[in-house]
Amino acid sequence: MCRLYALHANEPTRVECSLVTAQNALMRQSQGDSEGLMHGHGWGVADYDDGLPMVEKQTWAAFDGEHFERKAARVYARTVVAHVRRATVGPPGMENTHPFEHGRWIFAHNGTLPGFDLVRPMLLDATDRLHRTEIHGSTDSEHIFRYLLSLWMHNPERDLLSTVRLGVEQIVAWCRQVKPDARPGLNIVLTDGDRLIGTRLNRTLWFLEREAMFKCEICGKSHVHHEPKQEYRAVELASERITAEPEWKAVPNATVFSVDNDYCLRFEPLTVEEAA
Repeated sequence: MCRLYALHANEPTRVECSLVTAQNALMRQSQGDSEGLMHGHGWGVADYDDGLPMVEKQTWAAFDGEHFERKAARVYARTVVAHVRRATVGPPGMENTHPFEHGRWIFAHNGTLPGFDLVRPMLLDATDRLHRTEIHGSTDSEHIFRYLLSLWMHNPERDLLSTVRLGVEQIVAWCRQVKPDARPGLNIVLTDGDRLIGTRLNRTLWFLEREAMFKCEICGKSHVHHEPKQEYRAVELASERITAEPEWKAVPNATVFSVDNDYCLRFEPLTVEEAA
């Protein structure tokens, strides 16, 4: 169990309210989520500067000290991924803290692969040697990340959404092979700063689409230094609704999604038996 947040917008946007000060900001979720669980085993925030990922991670709780708040206050970007961890597979440690990165790619995961000790050899066998040697931690999440990058590397002609869909469906099949009655948790976000792809499977995930400039109900200010020649558009994703705005909607379970050129979410179904 973890909690994640992502933003993808057509203009640089501040996310301090979503991460720190909103009614149900990610930092508040780290202290106690909607089920009363604490996510205090590390945090990470990633954004992009001139196309390069800037990732800050720590192994303590986001609500412990000022480091998370300071990082959140500095972020002003088109693409942001943030994560607070509740360790299930792999102990607390920097090598197991999300988001994970490779080149321009950023990845975060909320969920657990049942029977990971048995699924891990299957994942490794299907992962390119380049990416196998780059696995430094012991989480199921990092193994998923490297497997998906391997699929993308070996099939560059296939679009990224299809690659992620096929990869996640294969992971679910492996989990069912070793634990037929278990329900894998596979909420993921994968981005290179220009594209953002994700899945929802058996964990909560919400989204909010913005199609115009807005004044934040928390701070009373705009989060964007707006360019008047274009309409502001953005998508926010979060494990739990960040604010009380009624526009938050649930991502359908058992789906893969991408943010299209109009900064709207496009959904496709996952072919998995856990889709109930």
